[in-house]
Amino acid sequence: MGELTLQWVEPQNEDLLALIAKLDDYLYGLYPAEEVFVVDLDKPEVSQVVFVVAYEEGVAVGCGAYRPLDEQSCELKRIFVDPPYRNRGIASRLLAFLEQHAERAGFTSLLLETGLMQPESIELYKKFGFVDIERFGEYVDCPSSICMGKNLS
Repeated sequence: MGELTLQWVEPQNEDLLALIAKLDDYLYGLYPAEEVFVVDLDKPEVSQVVFVVAYEEGVAVGCGAYRPLDEQSCELKRIFVDPPYRNRGIASRLLAFLEQHAERAGFTSLLLETGLMQPESIELYKKFGFVDIERFGEYVDCPSSICMGKNLS
């Protein structure tokens, strides 16, 4: 494994867009289309989303983001590692990086949504101290959604 660097990027970054496309394809392979929650990068509120891309030896291998929900809470979004690069700790690095940044930005809680068909994601989030919570927002009526949360600081 080469050196891993994490870099903040704009929503229209080519590497980010390529990773999000891979993530969307992956999710559409696991869930019905109505249960896949994509990020519309053309909406004005995307300007509030903070995106990061993980690079290994200059190759974009993973991504993640968070978006403010209110003054105290933010939601982790688009955590993804390209399958050939999994099981190397990249997702953990992305998660820790985003969590630290959200806390420094003044947020006191992190929320997220994952799905029943992603046990590896659920385990990662539990390892980081996330616990199951009631479904929130657009996920309330989604039968495959699992929502989790964590208090910061």
